[in-house]
Amino acid sequence: MINKKNIPNIFALFLLLHLIIWTLIPTFSNVNLPLDTIEALAWGSDLDWGFEKHPPLSAFAVEFFYQIFGNQDWAYYLLSQIFVITAFFGVYKFSEEIFKNKYYALLSVLLIEGIYFYNFTTPEFNVNVCQLPLWSFSIYFAWRCFKYDKTKDYIYLGILMGLGILSKYLFLYLIIGIKLFFIFLIKRGKKIKLRNYFIAGPIAILILLPHIKWLSDNNFKTISYGMHRTGGTGEFFDHLIYPLIFLGKQIGILIPFFLMIFFLIKKLRFKLNFKDKNLMFLIFSTIIPILGIFLTSMIVGIKIRTMWMTPFYLYLGVLMIYVFHKNITLNNLKKFFFLFMFLFLLSPIMYLSISLTNDKKRTDYPGKEIARLVQDKWDKNFVNEIKIVIGDEWYAGNLSYHLTSRPVWMNELKNKTSEINSSEGVIYTGNPKILKKICPGVYGTIKPVGYCMIGQK
Repeated sequence: MINKKNIPNIFALFLLLHLIIWTLIPTFSNVNLPLDTIEALAWGSDLDWGFEKHPPLSAFAVEFFYQIFGNQDWAYYLLSQIFVITAFFGVYKFSEEIFKNKYYALLSVLLIEGIYFYNFTTPEFNVNVCQLPLWSFSIYFAWRCFKYDKTKDYIYLGILMGLGILSKYLFLYLIIGIKLFFIFLIKRGKKIKLRNYFIAGPIAILILLPHIKWLSDNNFKTISYGMHRTGGTGEFFDHLIYPLIFLGKQIGILIPFFLMIFFLIKKLRFKLNFKDKNLMFLIFSTIIPILGIFLTSMIVGIKIRTMWMTPFYLYLGVLMIYVFHKNITLNNLKKFFFLFMFLFLLSPIMYLSISLTNDKKRTDYPGKEIARLVQDKWDKNFVNEIKIVIGDEWYAGNLSYHLTSRPVWMNELKNKTSEINSSEGVIYTGNPKILKKICPGVYGTIKPVGYCMIGQK
């Protein structure tokens, strides 16, 4: 039996091992950063309060790291793991307070290590990973708000909610769940200090104001992109097929998690007490957001992409422990830890083997070598620096990241030609057949992309 005094040290060791493993393995096995990370870095080269695909927080995060570490790939794998283990820490802190039991707090986190959103997919820093600590601590401080009704907790909650929406709009599903819980509490007679009603919401809106203005100035294109990504056709069967596909995928993803639950408890018997406010809080903050996504797919008839669910299961381990904690025994703990260690090691081994045996992935793209070739050709023809790269987030974004001058990435020059100084070097990337015909400067091809270079000779 693990000594309770050692559990904080075991938890800290788990966090450290998770961070080291998932930073080192992609660093040594990947040639290039993943697509979403390169995309965020491209946005970060020319920061704004929003981008075509997403709100700006993920770009702010990678740009902060770029200013410290430059184009060192390991730094962005580290960044991603910092976000992941911070989310784990939020779950642990919440579990400590709600259970008053360090064993259960530890188990609540170890359980979700069985969900591949929190290991296998984490090397790719993106908007989904960016949400994780904000989602985790929003639930933690929402619970503290209802438990203690302290002004400072509402302030923290407001900040976290605002930043959460700045990471991805799907954060609204969590906010809806939390809001519904507070309505539920108030109807049950819970008294909240009057001033605390007007703290979290206004703070969140204040944080969002620059992004809201950006949306207004840019025809709400981020929202339009999100609706386009759902891929609904408007057919009747979309309302049936897409929710069923969503449900099937979620069951498949959670099989290792439920297997760990099976190893942890001796009986599946449980009794739900809907008067238990802690239980109801876990249901509103965990099950309601998931149900909300499912109902959205059913009512609107849209696809829900698997990775969108990344933050939704953070507190599923806490909920399961809360429901089944009376059925946990010492013998079950031994079996559970054996299975946990198997899955903990299996996931990075699978990632490493796939990365080394499959050489046709985005992470095998020779971005650094291509940037070197482009720079060599530029230096032979021009005397000024490359300041702007134009094209899609992948090909042009890789140039922006790998070139030493860190040129600003732009998707297109539409309405931005006035921003370009005549002395600034520009590289267009794109379709080689088209670029070759219209290029007014030096043209080159590195299959499958054409490069048009315009600079001072």
